[in-house]
Amino acid sequence: MIRLVTREELDVEKYNACIQASIQSSVFGFSWYLDVVADNWSVFVLNDYEAVMPVPWRKKFFIKYVYHPFWVIQLGLFSKEAEDENEFLIELFSEFKYVNLRMNSKNLFSMFHAFQKQKQLQFIRLQSNYESLTTVYNRNRKRELKKANKLDLTEKWNDNPKKLIDLFKENVGKRVRKLKDEDYLRLYKLMNVCLEKKKGELLTIYDKENKLISGAFFLKDTNKVTELVCSSNFKNRDNGGNTFMNDRAIFKYERNFDVFNFGGSSMKNIAKYYQSFGAENEHYIELHYNKLPWLMRLFKR
Repeated sequence: MIRLVTREELDVEKYNACIQASIQSSVFGFSWYLDVVADNWSVFVLNDYEAVMPVPWRKKFFIKYVYHPFWVIQLGLFSKEAEDENEFLIELFSEFKYVNLRMNSKNLFSMFHAFQKQKQLQFIRLQSNYESLTTVYNRNRKRELKKANKLDLTEKWNDNPKKLIDLFKENVGKRVRKLKDEDYLRLYKLMNVCLEKKKGELLTIYDKENKLISGAFFLKDTNKVTELVCSSNFKNRDNGGNTFMNDRAIFKYERNFDVFNFGGSSMKNIAKYYQSFGAENEHYIELHYNKLPWLMRLFKR
């Protein structure tokens, strides 16, 4: 039986154990992570936590709706064994009249195709040593690495998180109009929680004048590392800084992880950039479901 459990009623120990042991295990699903990034969240639970599907939600005009929080790449169904995933969607769409939620790449649904949109991210398999991995970098990446070395760029691990947030806010953030101050405060809190739990690491890149030119925050799962947020200084990009930053991360993580996940994008130009490191595409489903009263559909179109 699948039931909806509120955050207050959740058996956190059983829930996190299911996330940890699941086929789709991901840092994004843990209770401590969702407590930071989501306004509210509940969980669809199968029997005695054999499978779980966390759902972040908000309320507007007295109606609850499911939304996908910033600083979360994927959620979806997490199960210890293969389950009938369609049953969870039936429950989800019965409970909520509006849903916008990214599933994880191991979730496959044979029903409700009208409400599914295919997305993609890019990743590298870290099954070779660093030297072998760099042989598949394309010509532009190799040229930018040479430029970065000539300009004496330096890497710094576990810098002050605020430095990356300020860099992001002044560059990438200006292109993402939906981001508010409270979203940056959550990111700052999230980065610090991840650092405390040793689930995250921060890499920043400086030029020879000690100016910050690029940086990224990485999340660490058992066998996968994910680039959660990154930015470069858009006014000072002719230095290979972003390529150097990604290369230094690949160099570090190749030894202890199986997969380097760029977080990726379905946007053609961004995907092409990540593919220039030899990355492959991984596909996942984003749910869009809107059965709100017709007047309310206008604000959630």
